[in-house]
Amino acid sequence: MTERGARFNARGADYFSIGPSHLHWDGQALHIDINEITVPIPRKIKGRVTVYPEQLFNFGAPLDPYALHMWGPLAPSARVSVNLQDPQQTWQGHAYLDSNEGSEPIDRPFSEWDWSRSRLKNGDTAVLYDIQRKDSTSQVLAYRFHQQGHVSEFEAPPTKALPKTLWAIPRRMRSDSEVRIQQQLEDTPFYQRAILQSELLGETVESFHETLNVPRLTSKIVQAMLPWRMPRRT
Repeated sequence: MTERGARFNARGADYFSIGPSHLHWDGQALHIDINEITVPIPRKIKGRVTVYPEQLFNFGAPLDPYALHMWGPLAPSARVSVNLQDPQQTWQGHAYLDSNEGSEPIDRPFSEWDWSRSRLKNGDTAVLYDIQRKDSTSQVLAYRFHQQGHVSEFEAPPTKALPKTLWAIPRRMRSDSEVRIQQQLEDTPFYQRAILQSELLGETVESFHETLNVPRLTSKIVQAMLPWRMPRRT
């Protein structure tokens, strides 16, 4: 993954190119063609990821009082097909696709957030967004995205504290019962991603969960480390 300046990017109504990698919407599926070099150990990664939405949503929710930061799922329930040539990997599974956009840097309003999405037994998707702001205010979003295409709010369960990560990031999850960490997917100085087992809307669910610690992200040491993980070309 490489950050690239405007001269390396191009977009139209149904495509978006970032350097040698491309996204294309054919009316039924989103095709993501990847052609990159990994870092810090250089290795080629090339192939296609295809996302097949089960239902498209035109939904957005503000994450701050001035609506300078917006979030909304495009396809909260989808299928994904991964076909890589380098390295050779092929698999299929359930997917989720959303969008975040902001009119200002992320560190101005936010200090931390815990986000999760859970697939319910009937195929609906439940999303929890637990936001902590720098001015000590907070906000909780709790939405259920129905297979039929409509959205409803629900009452968020109580907060359950989770063990800190190896990088000592505090994290939490809202659940009606105790939360169990099934698999730790990513653990970095400012961000963590894990699969949890929790209880939501009367069901035991498998939840995809992430925590972002903004002060860690903007710290000088992390900013100095980022180019080794994500090179930049301007």
